[in-house]
Amino acid sequence: MENKNKTYGEIAIKKLDKSQIEITGSVPCEIWEKYRENAVKNLSENISIDGFRKGMIPENVLISKIGEMAILDGMAELAISPAYVSIIIDNKIDAIGKPSVQITKLAKGNPLEFRIVTAIIPELTLPEYKDIASKEIAKAGKEKIEVSDKDVEDAILEVRKSRASHEGHDHEKMTPEEHEKAILDSLPEFNDEFVRGLGADFKSVDDFKIKVREMIGENKKREAKEKMRIRISDALVDAIKLELPDVLVESELNRTEAQFKDDVERMGVKMDDYLKHAKKTIEDVRKEWRPYAEKKAKLQLILNAIAAKEKISPDNNEIEAEIKHIMQHYKDAKEESVRVYAETILSNEKVYQFLEQAKN
Repeated sequence: MENKNKTYGEIAIKKLDKSQIEITGSVPCEIWEKYRENAVKNLSENISIDGFRKGMIPENVLISKIGEMAILDGMAELAISPAYVSIIIDNKIDAIGKPSVQITKLAKGNPLEFRIVTAIIPELTLPEYKDIASKEIAKAGKEKIEVSDKDVEDAILEVRKSRASHEGHDHEKMTPEEHEKAILDSLPEFNDEFVRGLGADFKSVDDFKIKVREMIGENKKREAKEKMRIRISDALVDAIKLELPDVLVESELNRTEAQFKDDVERMGVKMDDYLKHAKKTIEDVRKEWRPYAEKKAKLQLILNAIAAKEKISPDNNEIEAEIKHIMQHYKDAKEESVRVYAETILSNEKVYQFLEQAKN
């Protein structure tokens, strides 16, 4: 059944490189010319003409001031937006980013013709992701997680260093070697009294060593798990040939830049000062980051596809709890953006948990 509310005429869709498409088509004259009143009103509210209040400028006066073509441009802009949305919905196009719109024919009494180029979510064929994960997990399983006596002694030494006396030390005039020797020479004695001073959880030296060994073991397990996930991620990315749209890579670069700037400024250094000291521009740095951003964007598409295929998703309670947690730390963040981020990281975690249970 024909859609009587259709906002566009005949269209043609053509695939371009880098996961883009070109949409060419038209908006019938009787549809786009309906926007004349709104276009005149918008222009009237954004222009100043002596003797008239903004928004109250007669059409003939407006035309004499800015010309008929400015009104036609305004009409075209108003007509293209709903037409584009309808095209995307009707043709089930997974468009991302802001489209590039070009009006190719604009004449009163004629159809409005246009060319739109937009990026789309790339089509990908998932590899045998369960097999890939299973093989990487099998490799990781051969690596034993052990906590040596040296690991414990090194941890104890770092704790003692953190409590060493700095009295009489002029660290600014010391070499790194002299600084280290001064610290080692003023280490507090490692005894029951010392460990009890570290917290109520510790009762004696032996108790402290047992708990330190457990903590080191847990840290090593977390590190091993993270390394395993990196191996799984790398293997998944390497298994897929995918042409990424620039908008996805740029979006990932923007996130990386924002995070890096936040990290630098938390250390009390301005981003401009950091770049000046490094003798680089932000463009130089983004170029260095680009391979990482491409890899991360590609991986996210793969994780999204696995989640969709396996019907993996976080529940609403988990999402709301994560949003609350993030908003407590970033009070100026937009809740809509935080929600997308929360859903993504929770979904990714569930996908990794699913892959970690994969069996050959």
